[in-house]
Amino acid sequence: MERHGSTQISSLLGDSNSGALLKPRDGFQAPFRDGREGRSLSNANVTFAPRGSSLAQGPPPGSFSSDLRSTTLPRAGTPRTEQAPFFAHYGRRDVEKTTEERQTELREQINKEIKIKVGSENLLEALVSKNNKQTKEQRLRVEAELGSSQRKIIELRGQLEEEISRSKRPKTPPRNRLSGLFQSSPARSPQKNDESMQDNMLATQESESPTYMLSEILQALENEGMQPDYYVERANRLVSLFKKYPSLKYDLAWPVFGLRIQTMLLSQSREVVAAGYRVTRHAIADRRSLQTVRRLNTDELVVLSLVKESKANIEREQALKFVRAFLDVKGGIHEVSNAVLRTIVSIAEHHEDRLRNLSILTLLEILVRNPSMAVNAGGMAPLTEALLDGSYQGSESLASAMLYLFDRPSDRVYLKSGHEIDAAFTIFTDPIAVHSSEEKLKSSARLITALMNSWPGLFALANDGFQAIRGLLQSLAYPSLIARDLTLDIMSAVLQIKAPSWSSSFLAGRRLTTYGRVANLTKENFGAPTLLVSEEEGQGRVYLTEHYIALVLVVLLQTGLQQALLDLIQEDVESAIGRKAALLHGEVLNLANRLLPYTFSSNLHMTPKLMGSVGSQTADTSLPQITMIYQADSVSRTLYRSQAAAKHLSDSTSHPRQQRTSSTRVIDPSKPEVDFDMDEVRFRAAIVETQILNHVKYIKWNWDLIEDIINGPLKNAKRLSEAITGTKFLKRLLGFYRPFKYRFSDASNTKANQRYVRVGVSLMKALLQNSEGIAHLSESKFLRQLGECLAQLDRTSGFTSSTPLFSSWRTTETLTGGYFALLGALSSNPKGLEMIERWHMVNIFYHIIDLQDRDDLVELLLGNMDFALDSHLRVMLSKALTACQKPIRIFSTKLLRQYATLAPDAVNAADRLSNVCEWAIRLLVTQLYDPEVEVSEAAVQILEESCNEKSRLEYLVRCRPQLDHLNEIGAPLLLRFLSTSLGYQYLDRLDYITQEMDDWYLGRNYSYVTLIEASLTRAFSMLPQDASRSSINEPLRPREYGTLPPHFYRELTHTREGCDLLRESGHFDGFVRTITDSSVDHEDSEGSMKLKGALWAVGNIGSMELGAPFLEESDVVRWIIQIAETSEVTTMRGTAFFVLGLISRSLHGMEIISEHGWIAATDQYGRSSGYCLPPTLGNLFLIKRSHDDKAGVRGMIRDLSPRPITDEDPVQARVLSFVVDAGNAVLAKKAANDLNGIKVRHPEVFSSVDLYRKVRDVLGSHNFRLPVRRFILDLFDRSVMRNVVLDEEESENESIRTQRPPQARPRLP
Repeated sequence: MERHGSTQISSLLGDSNSGALLKPRDGFQAPFRDGREGRSLSNANVTFAPRGSSLAQGPPPGSFSSDLRSTTLPRAGTPRTEQAPFFAHYGRRDVEKTTEERQTELREQINKEIKIKVGSENLLEALVSKNNKQTKEQRLRVEAELGSSQRKIIELRGQLEEEISRSKRPKTPPRNRLSGLFQSSPARSPQKNDESMQDNMLATQESESPTYMLSEILQALENEGMQPDYYVERANRLVSLFKKYPSLKYDLAWPVFGLRIQTMLLSQSREVVAAGYRVTRHAIADRRSLQTVRRLNTDELVVLSLVKESKANIEREQALKFVRAFLDVKGGIHEVSNAVLRTIVSIAEHHEDRLRNLSILTLLEILVRNPSMAVNAGGMAPLTEALLDGSYQGSESLASAMLYLFDRPSDRVYLKSGHEIDAAFTIFTDPIAVHSSEEKLKSSARLITALMNSWPGLFALANDGFQAIRGLLQSLAYPSLIARDLTLDIMSAVLQIKAPSWSSSFLAGRRLTTYGRVANLTKENFGAPTLLVSEEEGQGRVYLTEHYIALVLVVLLQTGLQQALLDLIQEDVESAIGRKAALLHGEVLNLANRLLPYTFSSNLHMTPKLMGSVGSQTADTSLPQITMIYQADSVSRTLYRSQAAAKHLSDSTSHPRQQRTSSTRVIDPSKPEVDFDMDEVRFRAAIVETQILNHVKYIKWNWDLIEDIINGPLKNAKRLSEAITGTKFLKRLLGFYRPFKYRFSDASNTKANQRYVRVGVSLMKALLQNSEGIAHLSESKFLRQLGECLAQLDRTSGFTSSTPLFSSWRTTETLTGGYFALLGALSSNPKGLEMIERWHMVNIFYHIIDLQDRDDLVELLLGNMDFALDSHLRVMLSKALTACQKPIRIFSTKLLRQYATLAPDAVNAADRLSNVCEWAIRLLVTQLYDPEVEVSEAAVQILEESCNEKSRLEYLVRCRPQLDHLNEIGAPLLLRFLSTSLGYQYLDRLDYITQEMDDWYLGRNYSYVTLIEASLTRAFSMLPQDASRSSINEPLRPREYGTLPPHFYRELTHTREGCDLLRESGHFDGFVRTITDSSVDHEDSEGSMKLKGALWAVGNIGSMELGAPFLEESDVVRWIIQIAETSEVTTMRGTAFFVLGLISRSLHGMEIISEHGWIAATDQYGRSSGYCLPPTLGNLFLIKRSHDDKAGVRGMIRDLSPRPITDEDPVQARVLSFVVDAGNAVLAKKAANDLNGIKVRHPEVFSSVDLYRKVRDVLGSHNFRLPVRRFILDLFDRSVMRNVVLDEEESENESIRTQRPPQARPRLP
């Protein structure tokens, strides 16, 4: 009673008073300095409540909440600061977000806001065409939402740029406070007093040494009988300490630290056990520390945690993460015990388990690093099952692991049947499984695509004449709409076929009106305009992916792709699937025409079965076949004309001013076009129809007709004169653009309103085409008012305004920024430049460039001006390139790309006189010396692209740029210099060639192999592209993965001087010796890397006409073909296949390839396309599986098979026998009943540590289902685990065990 009364009094008085009343004595733990930790009486087990707490009983120990803390709320007083919970929510990351993660989040938010913006613009555009009165309120709401999205996009992009710049700064040690991770309780609101108190405490903690803090936390963990929150809180502090001081884990006193960990892991609270695993995981430093951890008997604890039920998921997850931490340590995989691994296998086999996916991922990592370990533990069964049912979401990683095994013969033997990979096709080829859920079908579709997009996968599927692929194509006959659609998607993804712009309309059932569709094609449908590509051999990009696609296409055609598509089209030509098959069939024919040799593609366009059926049937019954033929022909013609239109459009937009034009209007083919030579009557009628003369509100004007008139009859001098003198058409139209009218300048900056900018640009260009238009524009108030508004930005002009027209808000939210587009149209004409100079705008431009806080305005100015003419604008750009801040210098450098890469036919006479390209190259050379690396890198990329044309490359060499300070950044540009004699001589004088040649011969070839394989992997992966980039943030060099990177020896053999140097150096002979050396082990990492480097070097040399004679002299092609057809390593065969394609690019090399039986693809002029194929696919895909290797693996597994485990005690021997029987699905139920019977008759048997260890050995050497493992371990007394972990003697607790009542009988699930 006295003790109970003192407890109540101390609770009511609070912790401060109670601390004064109670004197420290034996059994009390000295309090920490913060005075907030609970105290414990070891003899009474009494916990004193904090100030203001209730006497009501809180949650029981070990109770689980969202933050793993008790949620007792205070009744009065200021809430005390709480420490951070173990997890704020399930699955929280253990480390702070990295800069890559923050950038990813910002990009995702930007993508989301861009989608909202695009949707708002489309809705607003639709509302504009409706009745203004009825949609006014709705338009206002949409405009408000649009403005909010634009502001958010600007803010998020600013944060992203800041994050990117921060990531590029030199790394400094973090100064995050230790308890910065500790948050206030979610049930309390943060207050300023708590924050200031916490700051003072943090400052005190940071002033202490980490070793003192470590010892303090470990001392606190000695207390027994505390609430689970107490231990979880200190475990979190310990993890934070390890994160802040990583070197601290190397100085741990493991005898003391290990005892604390063992105590936590033996706790009855799941949260405390999970915290113990987390602390142990962060304390691991190397393999030695792993061995120390295992000596703490953590294997038994991990097995026990993993087999628990789903309500202990947080403990199970941390236990599995603890095991995965072994894989992050060098050599740590060998410390994973067989018992733990078999437990993970049993989780992976249990479909309903939440940790199944994580267990499969763990098995995949172990399979890649140590295949024998995973196979001996039975890990192949759940992995093959995941391939079979398509339930595993990470299908790409599953495919990668399986393909890694198939690549090398030493690992291939672990795939016992050789058909494990074929299981991925079962869900499509099985008539019953094909009706599975859509998610499983999609997962299997991704898996099949990943398999077919790799060399090991393609070789693995070659079993029995590509039977798996044949079955997939035959599954198109099954009546499953989803499966058919996904199969067609697989074919499109494998062949990298992108749907054309008109595909959605075609699949929806509309007819293909070719002339209308092609007329509507805009630049956005085809990406960026085609830039300059040299006509000389070897200069264009080499697409290795297309060579692989050519091989896959032959495989698909020979396995029945064309016939399967024709059958699908013939079944229902008007359905969506039939139309999709027709579209894919047209693309396949197009690919075959372009990529395959004539012998493979000559018979594809002939469909004798179909044509014969048409001729043998009547008109009514042959209608579907006739419709299908018409459909296929229509698709082929549309594809051809679309490509022609794309090429024509890219040629027409090669001029820099046309490249910057956006928001191109789609022309409706159903409406008649406005004639250029329109007569007066029709012209006046058209002007009246525009509604400009009838309405003052510009919203009611017919802007499409206005644009047609400006681009048509208004370019006629007679019609223009009539529009100026006879009507008020031009006066009102120019008045709309006058700044002080506040009509154009107040319009919202939306996608629909961009048509006003487009019409204004067309109007400026039309007026500049004849003298009368120039005079009218000069005399109008438009330019004078615009000059006055620009003068508001010039502090020296004397013009001021409280609300300037070109304020930051107006240029973002309204069309005010469109005035620079109109000025850009004027700057493209000499007369327009005179108007700009007349109103002193150029002087204002110089002052705008000097503005430090208006980067947005500077980018608008520079991005819209036309610098093709030699004027003051070029001086202004030079100033921006050198004197402005870093973002403006980068932006200005990127602007030079469109002038330095102009095609010769895109430059008019005026541009030729002013040497636009040479001017841009000179400025880019200057940018090479910019102090910021980003600016120099941008200049190097643009110059490298400009070097595709020989004359510009030679001009760049004559500029004599110095690139030594750029190191690797400038290396690609220097390589391009080697392709001309002038560049070779320049680099030879710098002593660059010999040094670079030695670097490539001794080591750079190896890094080239890594680079090209990473590029191919990325090209065939299915990662989404970042489609949210604006034109300004668009990378200069398009990420065309799968193209051939620049190679030193390829560039060297462009000239005769380079070939002579290569012959003198003897490097080619060294490469040939490496290729012909039969002692090179293709499985050895170093040997295979050296061989691949030699293959790529020989291929690059042989791809040039001057380098092809080296091939004939050495007869190395025969050896390369031998590697492609006989190597046991599939990726080595793939490398040889790509190299043979490179060799076939030269005429001489193509002849050598043909002499050895391989067939090279050529175009209609007989020039090589760079793709070659073997005469029969069997030669390339034949892989022999050695029976000796299979027998060796079976023998190895037999040697590792478990030995029988017995016991002298007959009862324990029976227990061991029944445990073994429990692993048999037939005997499991009987074995469980027998074990329960022994549990009732001899309960003391299951308290034996020796028996537990033997059962553990049985579980570690046999495969058991997860419920069976849980059942067997639940049979043992809880004290057994403590004795095992702490190595306590069994006799110490024997008397206690005999007095305990028998536990409830466990049941086998």
